[in-house]
Amino acid sequence: METSGQPTVKPLNCLVTGASGYIGGRLVPELLRAGHRVRCLARSPGKLRDHPWAADVDTVQGDVTDQGSVASAMRGIDVAYYLVHALGSGHGFEDTDRRAARNFAEQAHALGVRRIVYLGGLTPHDVPEQSLSPHLRSRAEVGRIFLDAPVPATVLRAAVVIGSGSASFEMLRYLTERLPLMVTPSWVHTRTQPIGVRDVLRYLVASASMPDDVDRAFDIGGPDVLTYREMMRRYAVVAGLRRRLIVPVPVLTPRLSSHWVGLVTPVPASIARPLTESLRHEVVCKEHDIDRYVPDLPGRPLPFDEALALALRRVREAQVVTRWSSAAVPGAPSDPLPTDPDWAGGSLYLDERQLTVDASGDSLWKVIEGIGGDNGWYSFPLAWAVRGWLDRFVGGVGLRRGRRDAERLRVGDSLDFWRVEEIEPGRLLRLRAEMRLPGLAWLEMYAATDEEGRTRYRQRALFHPRGLLGHAYWWSVSPFHAVVFGGMARNITQAAAKGMSARRATSHPDRIRTARREGRSGQ
Repeated sequence: METSGQPTVKPLNCLVTGASGYIGGRLVPELLRAGHRVRCLARSPGKLRDHPWAADVDTVQGDVTDQGSVASAMRGIDVAYYLVHALGSGHGFEDTDRRAARNFAEQAHALGVRRIVYLGGLTPHDVPEQSLSPHLRSRAEVGRIFLDAPVPATVLRAAVVIGSGSASFEMLRYLTERLPLMVTPSWVHTRTQPIGVRDVLRYLVASASMPDDVDRAFDIGGPDVLTYREMMRRYAVVAGLRRRLIVPVPVLTPRLSSHWVGLVTPVPASIARPLTESLRHEVVCKEHDIDRYVPDLPGRPLPFDEALALALRRVREAQVVTRWSSAAVPGAPSDPLPTDPDWAGGSLYLDERQLTVDASGDSLWKVIEGIGGDNGWYSFPLAWAVRGWLDRFVGGVGLRRGRRDAERLRVGDSLDFWRVEEIEPGRLLRLRAEMRLPGLAWLEMYAATDEEGRTRYRQRALFHPRGLLGHAYWWSVSPFHAVVFGGMARNITQAAAKGMSARRATSHPDRIRTARREGRSGQ
């Protein structure tokens, strides 16, 4: 796991917002390791349930825009971390960010919080704020709101964050690995100052213990100032790839280039656009005053190549703790499953399949929990690929988010264009659709044992239509369900049976050899 290496300090009560996100999910265990007590404010506390640190924190439900829930979460808190933003929630996201930050600052003052810590974006010093992208402009405004508030604040401003699973790293990784010859936007010549996620976490943890008279922003970055073109070429060297040919094309606007990034990488255009817009202007640290309060360690901040190598190793070893997709997709449905007791009725379409499996329940569950990502969906591949392409075409996440871990899932994990809503190990996996749909959709997979002791696989696809378009959508795709969902059920059960047979085949020679050894030892 990527750690910040912070020494133990005086224990503080820390509130972390955005704990289900990329940075927040890594900050919580770092704060615990430093000896602090942690409370998490989450809109959906269930998403934090399966994290290794879940039992060590106090989790409360709420939203940063709601005064009551923020006030409740801040009681008894010394340091409040603000790691959320409304980016992608619609054209009014700047207003939402503004209201949320003001509410957070007001409640912190009313309840005696000693410090607010905010991670924002590094902005160019010679560009008027009104000329910045909406993303950077909103980040800057939120930081200013906290600095203008009565509670002392530490505002950390970072550019490109390099770490396994970060959106910036994934964008850089896939662009470089997939395109030996790249026709790129002009922003590849813009200088930026990337920073490793380890150093971001180190600064965040240390910010909790800053003196009370510190109330300011700090630029944070690594030791290297690079253009995006240089970053791609250095990535190729670190990853052992051939030299990449990069041809800039000035006519590619941030909007067009974000769609280009969305086409080539798993990062959808809705997330790629603020990243690419941020690269229009040079973002380089103008000061390194943070070292007065968080002294640099030997070899820290990490050089760019070392941060890349560490991130790549985590990816290859399947030890990615959080990913850019850890946070819910803005605008994704969050209504309860229509079969819940408190559901108020309405239309509900259901496709249900049940099959007997010639395998143990454990073998079946291994296949169920391993679904998606590189393992695919055990169904008609072209149909899933087309659905993924269509989703990306209309601005959705598509199929290429993959998995955080190749074998294990936890509640809140993104899984291609699904998200894990519920998991009962050995029994149930429930996925909620985050693709663009005229309604709400779920996919459930069960492993069970019948009265005769046989393993049974049960699969349910549920769809709650929204309006006439939703009904039309279901009936237009239902003729393909026998191929898609029927094929999925058959192939999952067959894969479980094959896995069982393979284990029997490998274990049988072992039993023979053991018996022979035991026979020889008795001679």
